[in-house]
Amino acid sequence: MTALHDTLHRYVEDGRLPGAVALVAHGDDVEVVAVGHADGDRNVPMARDSVFRLASTSKPIVAAALMMLVEDGRVALEDPVERWLPELAAPMVVRTPESPVDDVVPAERSITVEDLLSSRPGWGFPADFSLPAVRALFALQNGLVPHSYPAPAAWLADLAKVPLLNQPGEAWLYNTASDLQGVLIARASGSTLPEFMAERIFEPLGMKDTGFSVPEREWHRFTTAFRPGEDGTAEVADTHADDWKRLPDFPSGAGGLVSTADDWLAFARMLLARGESPDGRRLLSPEAVTRMTTDRLTPAQREASPLFLEGQGWGYGGSVDVARTEPWTVPGRYGWVGGSGTTAHLIPATAKVTILLTQVAMTSPTPPAAMRDFWRITA
Repeated sequence: MTALHDTLHRYVEDGRLPGAVALVAHGDDVEVVAVGHADGDRNVPMARDSVFRLASTSKPIVAAALMMLVEDGRVALEDPVERWLPELAAPMVVRTPESPVDDVVPAERSITVEDLLSSRPGWGFPADFSLPAVRALFALQNGLVPHSYPAPAAWLADLAKVPLLNQPGEAWLYNTASDLQGVLIARASGSTLPEFMAERIFEPLGMKDTGFSVPEREWHRFTTAFRPGEDGTAEVADTHADDWKRLPDFPSGAGGLVSTADDWLAFARMLLARGESPDGRRLLSPEAVTRMTTDRLTPAQREASPLFLEGQGWGYGGSVDVARTEPWTVPGRYGWVGGSGTTAHLIPATAKVTILLTQVAMTSPTPPAAMRDFWRITA
């Protein structure tokens, strides 16, 4: 791990990263590197148990929660989501992706639970953010800042007014499906999303630092958010940090979790154990884990957003490498990256887990250099 430590330390030294925690696990062999600082004043050393915003690395965990409801028989993959989300009972679709938002046709069929899990409901982000329907969706999602969302009922009512970019099931689109998964989990379970996930995932797996807010007693471990400055160095961007001291009005299934490297490792190990917790409790069936961690898309669905999915397919809540386009893209590797500079992947065939947590917001879908170096070193 010396090469990884030295590489990440160079990013800290030149100012591109304030700090980072990297973890690589092969079975019981776990190595962790922590470099830099966790706070904006660079006084608090980064530590293995530092708490980070997961951003989109939340998505696989939320998908697992929805699969638990499928396993419970509370929902079925083929069920129309309008059964629980009646606001979405009559979606309209833009006539072509380039059409204005008032040039629409009715959806050809209902959106299903599996459409949400495989990120194919018709709402979401493609490679081109300039399309009228995409601009309308992005405005609704408030720049993907979880604590700025309204309560779920109001958000759904507003979403229903935004036309789908594609017919349900037609194309893979990023992000919105995971937020819809979170609302569906709450309504189908009769609980809140934070309560359901705590009971069914966090507590059984000992993920004591994972949730939708940071307790006051652990606030000293919460890392400051940064963004790339004009000169490429990281600058503080934590104007709404106190929002994380409370549960949000809208717990975002797409990017609302905070966690640590060891907590995400606990989740990954559950998947590698085919759905069992360390004490032998079954959280998911092997079949459910297989559906989560294998590509569920057709080539046409993958090609709908090549900027995001080059060489990748999509399972439930995470990408699945389908081709070796880089030295680290091993076919079958499952996971995703987060807009706060997080990345977490597991390789079922070799039981390998790699996790990198940083605090620097990504400004494009292209992984930053530090992330690519991390993948290269840990491949």
